[in-house]
Amino acid sequence: MERLQKVIAKSGITSRRKAEKLIEKGLVEVNGKIVTELGTKVSEQDEVKVEGVPIEKEKPLYFLFYKPRGVITSVSDNKNRKTVIDYFQEYRERIYPVGRLDYDTSGLLIMTNDGDFTNLLLHPSHEFNKEYVIKTEGIPSKEKLQLFKKGIRSEGDLLKAKYVKTMSIDPKKKTAIIKLILHQGKNRQIRRMFEAIGTPVQKLKRERFGFLTLDGLMPGEHRELTPQEIAELKKMAK
Repeated sequence: MERLQKVIAKSGITSRRKAEKLIEKGLVEVNGKIVTELGTKVSEQDEVKVEGVPIEKEKPLYFLFYKPRGVITSVSDNKNRKTVIDYFQEYRERIYPVGRLDYDTSGLLIMTNDGDFTNLLLHPSHEFNKEYVIKTEGIPSKEKLQLFKKGIRSEGDLLKAKYVKTMSIDPKKKTAIIKLILHQGKNRQIRRMFEAIGTPVQKLKRERFGFLTLDGLMPGEHRELTPQEIAELKKMAK
């Protein structure tokens, strides 16, 4: 037995939060009767209709996507900019990104239609290593970079890195390549951290999430996660 709003969300027609609103408005039926109680639980044998239309369970899908720069991590955009969903037009299921990468950030993004899987990966208590490579405008000192491990205050947040290392520097262009590993996932976190020490980010790419990498993919390409990869991610989260 599962909560009604969860079953509706799993069908792919809407999010769990919007499903709750549909229930409260009396737009959901279970076995021919309107249900407005959010705590209602249903089984696989129960017939659920949303606005008179029976729901169908979607096949769960899991993808590893190499997000290019200049793409919105969203299912839609009111400015008509390209979104990550534009790269998954062949699927009728309601796929969405797990977390987000900034418009100007490229790299590894997980895409799915499994809400429980998404919640597992994004829960603050599950500290997945997220590895980034950053090109900076200016060359940050080792001392300033080490501040990231202690934490940098920005807009009320304490922004921390688990690992930071300078990979290379270009004295002529006054740029540096930095590797950074995070557990947190605050909005524009890396850009805010580097702005705080006076070396803005020029380029930013996420190269790893847990044990997943971009090996074999070009920007804009995706592949399905294997059953073993999915199982391992769930195991790591639990």
